[in-house]
Amino acid sequence: MSSLSRHRAIVVVTGASAGVGRAVVRRFAKHGARVALLARGRAGLEAARAEVEQAGSEALVLPTDVADAAAVEAAAAAVEERFGPIDIWINNAMVSVFSPVKQMTAEDYRRVTEVTYLGYVYGTLAALKRMVPRDRGMIVQVGSALSYRGIPLQSAYCAAKHAIEGFSESVRTELIHDRSQIRITLVHLPAVNTPQHTWSKSRMPRKAQPVPPIFQPELAAEAIYHAAYHYRREWTLAMITDLVLAGNALAPGVGDWYMARTGYESQMTDEPEDPDRPHNLWNPLPGDYGAHGRFRAKARSWSVQWWLTRHRWAVWLVAALLVGLGIMAWNMID
Repeated sequence: MSSLSRHRAIVVVTGASAGVGRAVVRRFAKHGARVALLARGRAGLEAARAEVEQAGSEALVLPTDVADAAAVEAAAAAVEERFGPIDIWINNAMVSVFSPVKQMTAEDYRRVTEVTYLGYVYGTLAALKRMVPRDRGMIVQVGSALSYRGIPLQSAYCAAKHAIEGFSESVRTELIHDRSQIRITLVHLPAVNTPQHTWSKSRMPRKAQPVPPIFQPELAAEAIYHAAYHYRREWTLAMITDLVLAGNALAPGVGDWYMARTGYESQMTDEPEDPDRPHNLWNPLPGDYGAHGRFRAKARSWSVQWWLTRHRWAVWLVAALLVGLGIMAWNMID
C-alpha cells in the first residue's frame, strides 16, 4: 500500500480534457482530490473543471501542449503555487496517426514523438524536480499493450509507447539506486472507447476503430487510480493485454504474422473515411469530446482479469487452500 494519502491529494493529469484522461479526472475528483487539468483544448478542460467542482472538489485549468517542456514546467509551478506539493503526476496525453509507414511523413513522426513520448519525459522531469527534495510522490505512466507489441498502421504511436517503457525503467532503476521513496509505475491498457479514433489524423480508406475487445474509459480510470495508491512496477488491464505481452515475449514472430493478417481490417470499420476531415495532430479540435468514443455498444465496462489482478493474493490463498484440501483428501483415501 502506498504511503500517499487519498485525502485531498494533489493530482496532475495530462490529456485531461477527453478520453482516458477525462475519466481519470472524474475518478480522482470523486474521491476528493484536487486536480490540475493539462491539455490543449479549452472547451474540454472547462467541462472537466465543471465535473470536478460538481463532485465537490477543486480543479485548476492549465491549457498546455505537453510537447513544450517550458510550458509543462510552468504548469507544474502553477499547480504547486495554487494547491501545494504535487502528490501524483499522471502522464496520459497522446496524439496518433493512422497510416501505413510508406505514407507517413517526418513531420508526423516528430509530432507524435514530441507529444506521446517527450510529453511523458517532460512531465516526469517536472514531477521529479518537485518530488525529489521531498522524497515522496507517485508518477503514473499510462502505457499500452502496444508498449510491447507493434502493430500496423500505428508505427509512430507504437514507437512512442515503446520509448515510454524504456524511459520509465531507467528512471525506476535510478530511484532504486538513490533509495528514493518516489515511485514510478506503468499501467498498460487494452483498446479503449475514447474519441482518439474520431479526431486522430488518418490516411486509412475507412474510419478507424480500436482493435477489439474494447473497454470503457471508466475501467481504465479505475486501474490508473488503483495504481496511484498501490505500487507495483507495472499493471495490466484486461486479459487481452496479458496475452499480447506474453505472446510477444514467447513467440514474437507469430505476432508479426498474426498482425500482418488481421491488423489492417481490425482497425477499420465499414464506413468510408473523409480524407479532408479535421484532426488534432497539430491543434486541438473545438468543442468538448468527453471521455467516450463512438463504440459504446461494443465496449465492456468490466474485466475478470482486472478483478483477479487486484485480488491476486486472495486468489493465491484460495488456490493454496484448495490444493491443501486436495492433498488431505488424497491422503485420507490412500
